[in-house]
Amino acid sequence: MNVIGAGFGRTGTLSLKAALEQLGFGPCLHMVTVLDDPERSKLLSDAADGDPDSLDAAFAGFRSSVDWPGTYFWRELTARHPDAQVVLTERDPEQWYDSAYRTIYQAQGRPPAEDTAVPAARAMLKRLIWDGTFGGNFADREAMVRLFQEHNAAVRAEIAPDRLLVYRVADGWGPLCEFLGVPVPDGPFPRLNDTETFNNRISAGRSGS
Repeated sequence: MNVIGAGFGRTGTLSLKAALEQLGFGPCLHMVTVLDDPERSKLLSDAADGDPDSLDAAFAGFRSSVDWPGTYFWRELTARHPDAQVVLTERDPEQWYDSAYRTIYQAQGRPPAEDTAVPAARAMLKRLIWDGTFGGNFADREAMVRLFQEHNAAVRAEIAPDRLLVYRVADGWGPLCEFLGVPVPDGPFPRLNDTETFNNRISAGRSGS
């Protein structure tokens, strides 16, 4: 892998995925990649149970990773790919919680009959995100804001400064391209998956369109 994203979801990760792929660092693994992939979801669950071969198999063929599931494995991935650069996407912690609560947290509470994710992916999401990252406690705003801050602080502390870009997608191409050593492309930086877009996509999934 060339680029490992260590930031939580709802920090601009889908925009970053599109940007990395445009810059030639694709394919990029993002949660949207695995929601309809039962085999990869099972590998990720096995990796969370401590199987390193499953971790390698789950990420095989990807040049980059952002969002979960990669964020859950950021320590393992950065150790197993020592030459990869690391991007930590950040945003205001309170705004992050509000966005995550209105989108991914509300979506995970839908009845299974209305959920477009395959069963293996639902199990993986629970294992890695809702239980594995948030300890089944996402409704506790104060605790989750603190966890978000602690996660970002850990990445900053454990990754060498010359290997790490702390990044806000609002900053656009400049700092990302400089960090990765590639030219700034023509055209605007991708802006994807704001709260309204996310919820519209969820509604479309419910209706089958």
